[in-house]
Amino acid sequence: QVQLVESGGGLVQAGASLRLSCAYSGRTFRSYHVGWFRQAPGKEREFVTAVTWNGGRTFYADSVKGRCTISRDNVKNTVYVQMNGLKPEDTAVYFCAARRSGSVLKNDYEYWGQGTQVPVSS
Repeated sequence: QVQLVESGGGLVQAGASLRLSCAYSGRTFRSYHVGWFRQAPGKEREFVTAVTWNGGRTFYADSVKGRCTISRDNVKNTVYVQMNGLKPEDTAVYFCAARRSGSVLKNDYEYWGQGTQVPVSS
């Protein structure tokens, strides 16, 4: 019914940049807030960034603030995350998720993608 597909991950060196994409298919994309979370090996999944349904508000974890920008294109049904100045501690599997209501900071989203790996070498 609703599918999210992440792309853009891959091995990068510390200090590099990359852009993650979350392509959405299914029900009306404009109705959904979209968030990104990440999970490092042996750690809990944590919030990274989110954007509200109309792009009007964005949210960032302190760990990525100033290095990360989220945006969405409701024509292409895609959400983008530009990450700059990557650090080894950014190494994780990155997931996008969608929800229609509730806090975008919490990880109880309705729909999740399969994730894309981002290893950052030092």
